[in-house]
Amino acid sequence: MYEGPIQDLIDALSRLPGVGPRSAQRIAFHLLDAPEEEVFALADTLRRVKESAKFCEVCFNVTQEDRCRVCRDPRRDRSMICVVEESKDVIAIERTSEFRGLYHVLGGSISPIDGRGPGDLHTRELFTRLADGQVTEVILATDPDTQGEATAAYLSRMLKDFGVMVTRPASGLPVGGDLEYADQVTLGRAFEGRRSMFAPEPAASAVTPAE
Repeated sequence: MYEGPIQDLIDALSRLPGVGPRSAQRIAFHLLDAPEEEVFALADTLRRVKESAKFCEVCFNVTQEDRCRVCRDPRRDRSMICVVEESKDVIAIERTSEFRGLYHVLGGSISPIDGRGPGDLHTRELFTRLADGQVTEVILATDPDTQGEATAAYLSRMLKDFGVMVTRPASGLPVGGDLEYADQVTLGRAFEGRRSMFAPEPAASAVTPAE
């Protein structure tokens, strides 16, 4: 245990994802030894991120504007929506240059263990986006792990009444992996070979289903 602010910094860094106590200690002492201007610049960047970053009012991707750059781009194909768990997944898919539609960021996945259900995600907003009938395909690109598969299964059931084609990225993504860590070729091939989860049916009245 260290005294005062040093231990406070180590404790704060340890709460970050993927940072254990030893890594937190190394980072803390690196910052302690770094030039003062670099540390203050880092602190200023963190402050500006919290002050200026927000979520897109349409798709919930991270942005500095009311709408993200994808939603603002008139060249995007508005008949397709790719549903992902987090904003980092949008970046991973964009790197493949295989998808030119729009996105919808759920803000996580269904996880009963963590007490997170459909109502805790941006599912209702997704259903609202489909109500005008402009979208013809929804790609469920949630992570190929237990929570991601459960989320995709739930959404596929709820989307049946909207008369849209529902697909899921095909082979190439390892089961239990994260989209964030998939290489561009693997992720690109998965999008090229996406498969339908069910055949589209004639659209019924587009009423937002109860959760």
